[in-house]
Amino acid sequence: MASLSASNHVARVLSVANHVADVDASSRIANSWRRCLISHKLDPARLGPPQTLTESEVRHVAEPMEETIRLLTPELDDLARVLRDAGYCVNLADANATMLFSRLPGEADARLFMDWKIYTGSNFAEAFEGTNGLGTALAEQKPILVHRDEHFRAQWHMFSCAVAPLFDQAGCLAGAINITSCREDLERAAHQLALAVTMEATRRMEGAIFRGYFRDAWIATVPGDGGSGLLAYDDDRRIVGACRSARALLGLTDGLIASGIDLSRYIKFDHHAARGADEVVELRRADGSALGRGHVAPPLRAKSHAPRRDGPVNRFDALHRLAGCDPGLIKSVKRLRSIGDHNLPVLLHGETGVGKDVFARAIHVASNRARNNYVALNCAAMPESLIDAELFGYEAGAFTGARRDGSKGLIAQADGGTLFLDEIGDMPIALQTRLLRVLENREVWPLGALKPVPVDIRLISATHRDLGRMAEQGAFRADLYFRLRGMEVRLPALRERADRDDIIRQIAREEAPNCRLSEEAWSLLSAYSYPGNMRQLRHVLRLAGCTAENGVITDADLDLPPFGGRTEPDLEAAERATIVEALRKHGGRVTEAARALKLSRATLYRKIKQLKIETAQ
Repeated sequence: MASLSASNHVARVLSVANHVADVDASSRIANSWRRCLISHKLDPARLGPPQTLTESEVRHVAEPMEETIRLLTPELDDLARVLRDAGYCVNLADANATMLFSRLPGEADARLFMDWKIYTGSNFAEAFEGTNGLGTALAEQKPILVHRDEHFRAQWHMFSCAVAPLFDQAGCLAGAINITSCREDLERAAHQLALAVTMEATRRMEGAIFRGYFRDAWIATVPGDGGSGLLAYDDDRRIVGACRSARALLGLTDGLIASGIDLSRYIKFDHHAARGADEVVELRRADGSALGRGHVAPPLRAKSHAPRRDGPVNRFDALHRLAGCDPGLIKSVKRLRSIGDHNLPVLLHGETGVGKDVFARAIHVASNRARNNYVALNCAAMPESLIDAELFGYEAGAFTGARRDGSKGLIAQADGGTLFLDEIGDMPIALQTRLLRVLENREVWPLGALKPVPVDIRLISATHRDLGRMAEQGAFRADLYFRLRGMEVRLPALRERADRDDIIRQIAREEAPNCRLSEEAWSLLSAYSYPGNMRQLRHVLRLAGCTAENGVITDADLDLPPFGGRTEPDLEAAERATIVEALRKHGGRVTEAARALKLSRATLYRKIKQLKIETAQ
C-alpha cells in the first residue's frame, strides 16, 4: 500500500470493509481492518496517544510476569543490540498488549518513541488502537508485519511493527515480542527480515521459559517440520510438560500430561538415561516411525551439586511454592516480602482446608524469627473453659486441677517467635479483651500471677469467618479486629485458583507417587469443586493411591461426593464461581473474561470488587 493522506486512508479502510478495495480483501490486514470497524467500532481518523498505565499500575500488571521478564531479559537485550542501529525499539508485552519491558534505540529515534508513547505501560490492543503489529499478532496469535499505512489508524503510518506472539511452558499465550521502527529508508523487505530475526529470538525465549519452569525435569528436544519442540519428563519417564509445538507434533493434551502418561507411548529412546552432559539421540514415534535426531538434557539441578547461595532470599521459597501461579497469591507474597521483618500482624482469611496453618508456617520461616518457636492454637478446637489457661498460662495452685508447677502458656512459649491463632473468629469475647491487652502492652498476666511477663511475639491469625461483619454486629471486638488486620491475606479456595490443575498434579505426585492418573480420573479431579479444598484433595488422592490397581488411578478410585452446601447465598456463590472460572480460563485477563461473559469491562470490574475476587489485572 502506498502512503496515503489521512482522508484517503479512511476511505480505503471503508472500502475494504465493503469488499470493494483494490487490495486482497482476504488478507490478514484487510480482515483486521474489518474487525476494527465492525467488531471494535473504531474510527481510523481518531487522533491521540494510546492508553498508558501509571508506574504503580505497571508494577501491578507486571507482577504475574516477573519471573518471565527475569528469564527473558538477556535475550531481549541481545535482540535490542542487534536491531539498535536500524532504529528499532524492542518491547515485551503481556497477553493484553500492555508493554511491560522496553529497550529504545539511539537518542534521535528514542525521542520519537517517547513522544508517541511507545514504551513501558502503553497498551496497543487491537480493540483500542486498531490494526497494529502488537495488537493484531495477539488477536490472531500469529507473527505479523504491519508496515506503515497498513495500520488502521492514520496517525501510526510512520511506524513499521514486526511482532511474534510468545507462548508459555503449557502452550498458552503469554504475551508478544514487538519491534518497531520509524525509519523511512527501510523497505518492507528489510522489516520482513527483522521479523524473521524476532521470531527466532522468540523461539529461544520460549525455550528459556520452558526450561526455567521444568528445571527439575529431563528435557527432550523433538524435531519437527515447523521447528523443534520441547518435552519434559521425570526420572520415571512420565511426561510432565510439553511446549506448544511438541503438543502439536505428538498430539498431547493437558489431560494426557496430567495423567502422567509414559514417555514410551510417544517416543522410543535408543539410549540409556543420560546422567551427565547433553546427549544426541535417535527418536522414534510410538508407532515406530522415525522422528529424527534430537537432544536429551538432564535436569538443571543435576548440572551442579554445589549448594545454592541465595542468602536470605531462600527463606521465601516456601511462600513462593504455596503461591504457585495464582495471581492473587503472587501479589500477596510480594506484599509479605515487602513488609520484611517488621512486626506487623497478619490475618489469613479462607475457607476450611485451604492450608491456613501451612501458609502461616511459611510466613514464620520467611521472617527473622524463624529460629525461634512457632506456636499454634486452634481456637475452635479448644473448649472455651481451657483457652484462657492455654493462652495465658497460670501459676501453681491458680485453680483446682492446675499443674503443680503451673504452666507457661502459649503466648509466653512463643516469646521471640510466632503465635498462630487459627479460627480466631471463634474466640470468646472475654478472651478477646485479654488478647487485645497483650497486643497493646506486650506483656501477659498468667492466672494467679502477681506481675506480668513481658513477651515479644509476632501474631498470625486465621479465620473462615467475615470478621469485619462480625465486628459491625458486635460479635467480635472491632478494636481487636483492626489490631489483627495489620495485613490481610485472602487464601482462595482450590476451585478459585488460577493454577488449580498444577496443584492437583503436584499433590497427586506427593500423595500417590507410584501411580498415574487415567484420563477419566483426571477429568473428574479437574472438574470437581472441592468444598474441603486442599485437605480434601490430599485425602482423596491418598486413598486412591492405596486402592489403585497396577499403578493406575481410575475414576472408581476417587471418593468425590456431590456437595450442595455453601456458606454464601446460592445466587452470589454461583455468580462468583462463574466469574472465577472465566478468569481462570483466560489467564486472569479481565477484558477477555468480560467478552466471554458478555459483560462490559466496567461491570465485570465492579463485580470482581464486590465479590472480593483476586485478579492480576
